[in-house]
Amino acid sequence: MANSCKDRESAEGEIVSELHPAFAEFDPENTEIYLDGYNVVVETNGLPNHKTVYWGLGHELYQAEPNVQLTPSIIPNFNGAATLRVAANPEIASSTTSTSLGAIGIAISGAYIFNDQEGNGPLGQAASSLDYTGGHIGPGQYHYHLEPKAWTNDDENLVGIMADGFFLYGRKCHATGDHPTDLDESGGHSTFTQHSPDIEYHYHIENELYLNQYYLLFAGRYQGTPSRIN
Repeated sequence: MANSCKDRESAEGEIVSELHPAFAEFDPENTEIYLDGYNVVVETNGLPNHKTVYWGLGHELYQAEPNVQLTPSIIPNFNGAATLRVAANPEIASSTTSTSLGAIGIAISGAYIFNDQEGNGPLGQAASSLDYTGGHIGPGQYHYHLEPKAWTNDDENLVGIMADGFFLYGRKCHATGDHPTDLDESGGHSTFTQHSPDIEYHYHIENELYLNQYYLLFAGRYQGTPSRIN
């Protein structure tokens, strides 16, 4: 798969000419990203691009993690492909929206972002099944609940895009080089980022410990209008 800037006319005949520069961070082998009028479309195969025990013994990306209590599935046993269509220029909504179980965002690795719940209960009950980068499988999708240390660990790196079209970054802010102190209830604020000199709203992984050892990816509510990932 490859990320491109294919211009496609919308019903209104309006064209957004360029993808946001942050989309260049997404793995082109696992995602295809293009413009469709006012919208950006993110297609993913749902697979992570890094090592994890959930690839299964014998896979080139398999990594032994003896302390992980594995869920029943391994990555090669499912088709996790899905598509997210969001506004190319998302806006803050008049009211916030709660997240739901299932995918709430797509990470730059190609895999999914989930919230702080697991099976209608708190994540803590499933924490033992999470791999070193805060991910596991269930049901049918490899996904992250925690700071994905495979590529971001207390830094400003891009994590992915949420279902409302806003980007999610690591615990630090590019504008200050430190942990932001002005985040709203969803872990978001408006500053420039490494991907844009313009002031724009985005989320961060909040620098608050969960169960005294983890950093949740997204525990808040959407500030924009979410779309389904399907």
